Amino acid sequence: MDIFHLNEHGCQAWKSNGSPQDGMVWIDLPYQHSIEEINPVWRVEAERLLHIQIEDLHLQDARNPQHPSYFDSTHAYQMLIFRGVQQRTPHRDEQLSQKTIRLRTRPTVFFISARGLVSLRPADSRSFAAVRARIQDASIRCPNSPQDLALRLMNSMVDRYLELRQPLTDQLEQWQRELLDPRQKFTNWFSLLESRMEIRKLENLCEEQYEAIQEWRDEHLEVTDEHGSVHRLPSDHLLVRVNDLMEHIQRVLNHARRLEASVESAVQLHFSATAYRTNEIMRTLTVITAIFMPLTLITGIFGMNFDVIPGLHTAWGFWLTIGGMALIAVVMLFVFRMKRFFDDRPER
Repeated sequence: MDIFHLNEHGCQAWKSNGSPQDGMVWIDLPYQHSIEEINPVWRVEAERLLHIQIEDLHLQDARNPQHPSYFDSTHAYQMLIFRGVQQRTPHRDEQLSQKTIRLRTRPTVFFISARGLVSLRPADSRSFAAVRARIQDASIRCPNSPQDLALRLMNSMVDRYLELRQPLTDQLEQWQRELLDPRQKFTNWFSLLESRMEIRKLENLCEEQYEAIQEWRDEHLEVTDEHGSVHRLPSDHLLVRVNDLMEHIQRVLNHARRLEASVESAVQLHFSATAYRTNEIMRTLTVITAIFMPLTLITGIFGMNFDVIPGLHTAWGFWLTIGGMALIAVVMLFVFRMKRFFDDRPER
């Protein structure tokens, strides 16, 4: 557990037993494998430094590793669960291989009060490490409110999602090439279905995030206290940051939907191409059958068991019959060629 004091002078580690008189407090709680492993002693520190009493139901939600993105609030604080994708960018050979890019999601929980922020997040989160390093190095302006700090952290998390766009796009382009390749038969339908399920998982994740952030924004736009008075967002830059975060989530959501539509289009094109090739084969077989039908008829006539058949005992009967059959075949081929039965484009 790391505790920081943020004010206009910067960000410093807070080791005092009391609460600071100015600025705000950031209690950062990383976990290695599951959010359930976090020591519940942080609740006591949050109550001591932030002067808030965290509800038991909110504590249960925060310790639930499968909880979706969610927002709730009390008079003392706001709780925001923001599920993120595990930040691992596949190598190029993995992107183009038959292995499906799997998305693993993990929760990040924020408790936001007037005096500070509590964050429960994965220990290997590059977003938190980057934001904290930039704040401590004074490379960016120190956040002036807990809401501002939470928005910067979530914005960095969503920006990491954009790294997934190119690997997913490359893999789906590989699926499209294999689906539409006429030289080989596509049989890896299970992997394609898994890829589509992963895209749907990303789409559902973005929708949950968008709804949670939208509820948080609505909470800031209009808040009614116990006296019945309405408070609105005190500064416009926070609203701009919220809208920017929602716009980034919407970009990822739109990209996931485009990828899903591309997969659907590729599958439809695959079946259309398969149906076209089947029609071509059936057309060729139909032409061959039509050519051999009169020849089969002639052969059947001379195969009848009659004693007297004209031309049966003629010396040139066999060759005349063969020549007539060949002439019929050539004439029918010529007629079919004139009708353009062998061309890809139909006759106009």
